[in-house]
Order: sequence, then structure tokens, then C-alpha cells
Amino acid sequence: MNIHHLELFYFVARHGGITEAVRNIPYGIQQPAVSGQVAQLEEHLGVTLFQRRPFALTPPGEKLYQFIQPFFANLDRMAGELQGGKARQIRIGASTIVLREHLPEVFQSVRQRFPNLKISLREGYPQDFENLLQKEELDLAVTTIEKKPAAGLHSAALLELPPILLVSKSSRVTAADQLWHQDKIEEPLICLPAAEALCKNFQQGIARLGVDWFPSMEVSSVELIETYVANGFGIGVSVQVPNSKLSPQVRVVPLPGFAPVVLGALWRGKTSALLQAFLDEMQLRAKRFPLLTAKET
Repeated sequence: MNIHHLELFYFVARHGGITEAVRNIPYGIQQPAVSGQVAQLEEHLGVTLFQRRPFALTPPGEKLYQFIQPFFANLDRMAGELQGGKARQIRIGASTIVLREHLPEVFQSVRQRFPNLKISLREGYPQDFENLLQKEELDLAVTTIEKKPAAGLHSAALLELPPILLVSKSSRVTAADQLWHQDKIEEPLICLPAAEALCKNFQQGIARLGVDWFPSMEVSSVELIETYVANGFGIGVSVQVPNSKLSPQVRVVPLPGFAPVVLGALWRGKTSALLQAFLDEMQLRAKRFPLLTAKET
């Protein structure tokens, strides 16, 4: 059998289809080439390895995948061992603000112990990171933690981030009570997607107060919330991020009594020496800020 054809089949089986495989193969190859070479593998074996639509491995395909998966899945780990017995690469997912404001210092510290370290960074939503960890496409996520992680995943809480409102400097709102006492809140609300912990905590908080106020603008990051508040599009729901500098066009209004957002680390499987080094550095850094006692689950 052609080993390259087996490798392409491995990516197709692992990622659930040819399109997703092309997005995740770590070198340039076009979809028709993958499709053609996997078809050659099927022709050589005389079997169909998977159904195309909807994607599903056939029994022969499942048997072949189970046979080749340990080899291809452990190539990076073997490379690390050959390079000196220690892993040299880590794939991390986090929000833009965490990647920009807090992880560079962590990387510098860890690189003192692992000088040849290669780092791959990925932005995304918290709900995406758990799936990527399960698919072994991430090694570590720094993200909000709401509940006990899925089987096989571990978490460690790092910080409690207090929720806040962001208002334009020209706004007359200086305290949240001014809003809650209104019969109807006229100001547009800018928030993260409804599934995000910050948005859910905020809606639960105002529900306890008997207030209805639903987002009129949904954005993908707290940075965008600040941008649109500064440009006069409404009031934003955000979090107080340590060391973060706000636009001079924006003012913070505290939200006393509202549940904080818990920021933590999420990872899969056994903790390697490299992964533990990242966890130790992040926990050390978190101690400089309002602390939530870290607990692994």
C-alpha cells in the first residue's frame, strides 16, 4: 500500500470528510488530489473505505483506521522524543485578548526551559475549544469554564473576571441602578453571543432584578464590544480584564451582585512536562490578580 495514501485516508477518517481533512492536513494539498489518491487506495484494496454523504466509515474503513491511527497520531510525540525526550510543540486556543495581553509572558518563561519550543495559536469560542481538544487538534485552551468538562478533559480555574458595563464617556449612566430603575431601557445592548458565559450570566442577573434587556448587537469578542461602545452604538456587557487598558472614549460601570466569569485552562489526557510548565506559569501569573483558587477536575 502507498503510505502517502494511507496518511491522507487517516486525515479524512479523523476529521470526518475530505473537506475537513484538507483544512487540517499540515501541508498544501487540494481537495481533488486528496479525493483522487484516496480513491486509488480504495481501488488497490478493492473495498469502499467510507461513505461520502453523509460521511461514515465502512467496516473495512473502520478496521483500517484503527490499524493506522496509533502510528500517524503519535508521529509528533515520537519527533519530540527523538529531539531530546521532551515535547517541543504545543497548540493553544484562547481569545484574542488572552493571546495578546497575557500569554506572551508565559511563552517567554516556558521557552527558558524548552528553548526549541514551537507554538501554534488559535482564536475561537469556548464551545469550539472543547471539541478541538477532543479531536486532538489542540493541546491546551485558556477559556471560560462553566461546568465540569467532558470525559477525558481536565480543567483548572485561574481567575474570576467581574462583569462590567461599558458606556460611552458622553453617557449619563454612572451606575447600573440608573438602568434598572427605568421602565424601559432605551439604550442598545452590545454583547457576546448568547451561548457565552458572560452573556448568560448577565441575562440571569437582570432577570433576578425583573429587568428585560436583550442584545441589539452581537459581536465576537470583548475588544469589539469596546470598539462599538466607543463609537456610540450602545452599552456593552464586558469583563474587567487585568492590565487591560480601555479606550479613552469608554467608561466602566460596575455590576455588583452579578456572577463573575471564570477563566481557566482546559486540556486533554495525561499532562506532559511541557503542558505542566504552561499550567504552572499561568497559575503563577494568575496569583498577581484577583485569585480564584485553582482546582483541577
